[in-house]
Amino acid sequence: MAANYGYGAEPRAVYAAQPDHSRGRLVDEPESPTRTPFQRDRDRVVHSTAFRRLKFKTQVFVFHEGDHFRTRLTHTIEVAQIARALARALRLDEDLAEALALAHDLGHTPFGHEGEDVLNACLADQGGFDHNAQSLRIVTHLEQRYAEFDGLNLTWETLEGLVKHNGPLTDKSGAAIGRHAHPGLPDAITAYQPFQDLMLWSHAGAEAQAAAISDDIAYDAHDIDDGLRAGLFELDHLRELPLLGGIMEEIEKRYPGLENARVVHELVRRLITKMVEDVLRTSAASIADVNPQSADDIRLAGHTVIGFSSQMSAAEKAIKAFLFEHMYRAEQVLRVRTEAGRVVRDLFQAFTRSPNAMPKEWQSGLDSGGERRLARRVGDYIAGMTDRYAITEHARLFDDTPDLR
Repeated sequence: MAANYGYGAEPRAVYAAQPDHSRGRLVDEPESPTRTPFQRDRDRVVHSTAFRRLKFKTQVFVFHEGDHFRTRLTHTIEVAQIARALARALRLDEDLAEALALAHDLGHTPFGHEGEDVLNACLADQGGFDHNAQSLRIVTHLEQRYAEFDGLNLTWETLEGLVKHNGPLTDKSGAAIGRHAHPGLPDAITAYQPFQDLMLWSHAGAEAQAAAISDDIAYDAHDIDDGLRAGLFELDHLRELPLLGGIMEEIEKRYPGLENARVVHELVRRLITKMVEDVLRTSAASIADVNPQSADDIRLAGHTVIGFSSQMSAAEKAIKAFLFEHMYRAEQVLRVRTEAGRVVRDLFQAFTRSPNAMPKEWQSGLDSGGERRLARRVGDYIAGMTDRYAITEHARLFDDTPDLR
């Protein structure tokens, strides 16, 4: 009999986030009679302007390259589906896991990682640019929809998970660690920390860890699908990879002569299933070892509790290495990335030279604050653009807008 990992029957675990005991919001609000705090967080993310913009933001391929390629929005929805499945199986709070998955890419620039790299370089003297920090900035400041506060006024648990889903950002003394050790924590995070202590030195809760591993699963599986669809590599190229070769053998044995389109779908869905099942087995064992009696016990375990086994982690790294070589560094992808980077760089230079070229609402308050305030305002404006709006703005300001195809 197959293990059910707690699907659908048992109540929320003691180590899950407990909505009735949330650490609350920066601005107090009356409780909803029909929704938990984490359900409200999820709904606020879905209704945000930044979430809608994900529809026309690049995942790997620029938005107009084909209707079937992933965008940030479709990727986000896929991550949320996997995160809910993991949360349900591990008896976590599904709504918090979903809220974190839906919010995790809100801070991405147009044109994917190329846009982020260029904007980070443009803002190097003003603290740089980091999409996770920008996500926090969006949900705590830039979304201006509500009468009583800026941002979305999300719960502490959602903000903490949004900032730390990839692990601690500082040691206990407050010194930045990991990739933030130099040049230091992003401004958006240090600016918010005095208002709510997000325990930057600890790991995030289990729901955030589930959302983070779901991001990896979705990336790997669906970038394989998109890469095959784009003709950047062939099915036969995947046979030598650990895990993928075995899956292809399973498919061929059970469905000899199956047409390629169905083989690809079988490959992707079986890969997701194997990864999810591995996470569930590994995480169940890790949780048992920690024996957590609260959500904070997960945060203070000193290591990630929700994740792959060592064998699956090695296979996943091999898949990422393959995709990096054959997809992300493919000549046609790099060519478009280079041109897209020029669009972002040109826009940044144009708006910092002439702030009045931005919409009036983005010019407000720039009379004081100097160069740093202006650069950050321009960065916020560009980061919020969709691919197509960035191209339109470039064409308005320049005569040599590249054709990103």
